[in-house]
Amino acid sequence: MPNSISILSFAAALGLAGAAMAQDTATEADAAAEPAAEAPTDAPAADTATDAPATEPTDAATDEASDAATDDAAGTGNAFSTGTEVAQQEPNVYIKEQFGDWNLRCFRNPDGEDPCQLYQLLREAGGNPVAEFSVFRIEGQEPAVAGATAIVPLVTLLTEELKMSVDGGTAKSYPYRVCTEAGCVAQMGLTQADVDTFKRGATAQIVLVPAQAPDQKVRIDVSLSGFTAGYEAVGAFTE
Repeated sequence: MPNSISILSFAAALGLAGAAMAQDTATEADAAAEPAAEAPTDAPAADTATDAPATEPTDAATDEASDAATDDAAGTGNAFSTGTEVAQQEPNVYIKEQFGDWNLRCFRNPDGEDPCQLYQLLREAGGNPVAEFSVFRIEGQEPAVAGATAIVPLVTLLTEELKMSVDGGTAKSYPYRVCTEAGCVAQMGLTQADVDTFKRGATAQIVLVPAQAPDQKVRIDVSLSGFTAGYEAVGAFTE
């Protein structure tokens, strides 16, 4: 602290000394300037007045300004765009038909036939959507004749694979492939026996494990009402 005080005192002293030096310099400069200020000047003051008449606006300029103001007031000037119509585009995904609890969801394909898949939005007991499930035919992936995709919440524990069974039968386990903003995705290959089980069944059940509670299981029902008729309407995806 003594060092700080001495530094502040030194800075203050420098400031006062600088102010005194500036005052002395200003006094000497004023004294030197006084004789020059008293010297008379015989030069007459310049006449700043001018006899040139003021330029008045022409009638054409006045009319142009008036027209511009009228256009702006009427809203017809270039300052405001009236807009152009934008062509409404059809959505890429649409519901073509409904089969029981399944929707036949199709994707617009400008180069050929629109591919479709069976789709169901899965809800919990309170009616809130919790997952998505879709089924589609595939070719060239034997023994799988169909594919299924389940999209589940992001808070799912990925190390615990998704389990699926029909009407309480033997469950199968499927790994999660990727997670996106929409959720975590598990893709399943369904054999002909799996498809036949879906056709005969009433309810499939998906079981997943939440990441926050790894000791618990979440069961989500998939209604199979309308599956048989809907599956027959689904075209095949060729790999």
